[in-house]
Amino acid sequence: MRLLLVLSFFLFFACQRTQVIDDLNDASFELLTQDSVSVTFPDDYKGKYVVMGFVYTNCPDICPLITQNMIKIKEELGSPEDVHFLGFSFDPERDTPSKLAEYKSAFRLDDSFDFITGDTTTVSALMDSLRVRTQVSFTTTTDAGEELYFLNHSDKIMVMDPQSRVIIEYGGSQPMVPNLIVEDFQKIRQ
Repeated sequence: MRLLLVLSFFLFFACQRTQVIDDLNDASFELLTQDSVSVTFPDDYKGKYVVMGFVYTNCPDICPLITQNMIKIKEELGSPEDVHFLGFSFDPERDTPSKLAEYKSAFRLDDSFDFITGDTTTVSALMDSLRVRTQVSFTTTTDAGEELYFLNHSDKIMVMDPQSRVIIEYGGSQPMVPNLIVEDFQKIRQ
């Protein structure tokens, strides 16, 4: 009986530990915000929780849902000061800082949100490190000679802890995701 009690106690607390999905402590990516401010990810965000979504501004469907879910997460958490929200663009050729500023403005987001881009090589390395995959799904040239393309991509929202470790990961566009992330987040913070 005593052994069963000790085992139950151990299992309860073992299940309460935070599982680290990715440790980004050794990573360093020089990027730009929508305001053309240079940031080093993840170093500039140490000491805060970071809710991260992966989007591109020309996305016709999933990316606006990911952004809306990040907004819902912020609202459900009650806008805590120790949480920052990042939307990483995986389309750096089109998603310039000014384009990301327009995207942020369209969603009427405050200073707790930043949208991030960078040079193609750095963005590609960041996406690889976070297992975000993209693939061109459709390409055409408009009558004006402009290349138009859409991307198939990973659908994710992640949470990084103050020690630069990814501890939560869900599909980003599903309607139940904000509730799941908030529930997991509250358990971790207890």
